Amino acid sequence: MKAVTFDGTNVVVNDVDLAEPRTGEVRVRVTAAGVCHSDLHVIRREWDVPLPLVMGHEGSGIVDAVGEGVTSLSVGDHVVLSWVPNCGNCRYCLLGRPAQCEMVANVVAPNGVLYDGTSRLSKDGEIVHHYLGVSSFAEMVVVPESGAIKVRDDAPLDVIALVGCAVATGVGAVRNTANFVHGSTAAVIGCGGVGLSVIQGARLEKASVILAVDIAQDKLDLAHKLGATHTLLVTPGMDVPAEMKAL
Repeated sequence: MKAVTFDGTNVVVNDVDLAEPRTGEVRVRVTAAGVCHSDLHVIRREWDVPLPLVMGHEGSGIVDAVGEGVTSLSVGDHVVLSWVPNCGNCRYCLLGRPAQCEMVANVVAPNGVLYDGTSRLSKDGEIVHHYLGVSSFAEMVVVPESGAIKVRDDAPLDVIALVGCAVATGVGAVRNTANFVHGSTAAVIGCGGVGLSVIQGARLEKASVILAVDIAQDKLDLAHKLGATHTLLVTPGMDVPAEMKAL
């Protein structure tokens, strides 16, 4: 299959072999993938990741095959890919905190492999690593069952590709961390993928004021369409806190 690989120097489209899914795994035909700043961290060598790897950790697609023991997914299901799957057995999973899964933190992410400590990716007989257990810049992926979240068949796959990272990060910050209540006020500084998702999360939680702050007017226009009640275009020399309070 075709995949975008990185060897520490070059980002190229390569022919890569993908093994069949093993027990508890599924194969997904990727229909869309998101580009995240985390991908840039890898290319700039700002993060220590095993190389070579297939890049990408946001994506969506259609289940193409299932391994033994898979019960929640079937061939043909539409799914969002998640870079924080959970094993369901470690202490954090059992405590209801799957985002802190020890298998992801200690095995999958740092070693570029899946739960069993091996990769399904290779080229010319040599291992190619997974990126955060996803590697969505490819025609197909093999991921753990918990790394593919079923969605409605009518959900637009090109849009929901962002749900696995940017949307989950932004909306999750509002719903799970900020302790929002109806009528709360929010200021969102930076209206990229995560910031816009924070705005939508605040709207879902019925915030009374949502102030979007950015240096780009086009981003503020989009923020307004997605739920911001106020916008602030930052210019050089502006006293930003004072302007925010004035609004």
